[in-house]
Amino acid sequence: MKNSSMDNQRIAKMTFASVYPLYLAKIEKKGRTREELHQVIEWLTDFDGRKLQQLITENVTFEAFFQHASLNPNAHLITGVICGCRVEEIEDALTQQVRYLDKLVDELAKGRKMEKILRGS
Repeated sequence: MKNSSMDNQRIAKMTFASVYPLYLAKIEKKGRTREELHQVIEWLTDFDGRKLQQLITENVTFEAFFQHASLNPNAHLITGVICGCRVEEIEDALTQQVRYLDKLVDELAKGRKMEKILRGS
């Protein structure tokens, strides 16, 4: 799936700290916890809670966030539609990584079991 160059740039420059509270509100509204959110983020990026807080404090962009991440080798198993796009068809690597995270948060909010969300773990 082709995203426009402008969309990709907008996503790259968005700060993780601006989106994190939205992720948290979305999952807590559905009865999930901050710890579960952190578990999902750690599975995808290998960031523990301390590193995650540091990146939030530093107000890093998604571009910097994923540059520092060690993407889980099973991340390619994340499939489906998020924001109207099939994540497995997104051509821009950074946009795909951001949408991977969006998809995991969405699955958490929808009550999917953690062992299903954390593919192959």
